[in-house]
Amino acid sequence: MSKPTDPAYHWNGTDLDLDDYLARIGFDGDRVPTVVTLRALVRAHTTSIPFENLEIILGRSIDLDLATLQDKMVRRRRGGYCYEHVGLFAAALERLGFGVTGLSGRVSMGAGAGLRPATHALLRVTTAADDRVWLCDVGFGAGPLEPYELSATTGEFAAGAWKFRLDNTLGELDTDLWVLHQFGSAGWIDRYTFTLNPQYRIDYAVGNHFVSTSPRSPFTTRPYAQRFRPDVHYVLDGTTLTSEHPDGTTDSRELDLADLPQILTDVFDIEIAPPDAAALVATPWPRT
Repeated sequence: MSKPTDPAYHWNGTDLDLDDYLARIGFDGDRVPTVVTLRALVRAHTTSIPFENLEIILGRSIDLDLATLQDKMVRRRRGGYCYEHVGLFAAALERLGFGVTGLSGRVSMGAGAGLRPATHALLRVTTAADDRVWLCDVGFGAGPLEPYELSATTGEFAAGAWKFRLDNTLGELDTDLWVLHQFGSAGWIDRYTFTLNPQYRIDYAVGNHFVSTSPRSPFTTRPYAQRFRPDVHYVLDGTTLTSEHPDGTTDSRELDLADLPQILTDVFDIEIAPPDAAALVATPWPRT
């Protein structure tokens, strides 16, 4: 795939405080654009920085400029959703010398009979060593905690103890359509579909606007957070806390609204300022 030459396509990696970012995710390996480094970076990022939409619930905008992403997710040790994770991770990869192309996915998991817009961000990544292509999905909140190879023969694969499957079909209008499945409590389920059409930062800005402002977006209706570990995946959906395990077993419990700030700290490693904690508890967001 040829890479767009428009400067707006790039990820501003030269502006990233690489030392701070790598310290944030606990990476102390070699800073070279190899598959070994890529595996370590994906694992470190996905298990260190949580997924969350709290700024939206608190009535604030989501800005995707690199300075804001660094301040929020690195210096203030907060989390973010896919566009924020991908913007930060892409800048780091670009700075380290990887080839980075943005892609967009259409989430099917949990969509029921409806059709969602293609508003999930993920990355196509290459190294200088060979012609293999890797997919990095650091912003879904549920792994994979390793890059997975983009190949029609990939099929089922494991990322640590978690199981996934990549399928390739011929989609509409003769477009190659890829489907990522994950194994969970309901067995194999579709997570999302995606094509290899490159996405510019401006494309992500459009998707980000919809996700952060539309009443049709699940992230404008209630607090949502995820914390992904090698052996457990925590999900906060409104006041429901769920623990998911690689074998597909789950445990859920309902929380008192007043307990949300402490749960965010203890389970999700998200600390919010006292005024924000009070506003979160007092906000009349829909309990859906």
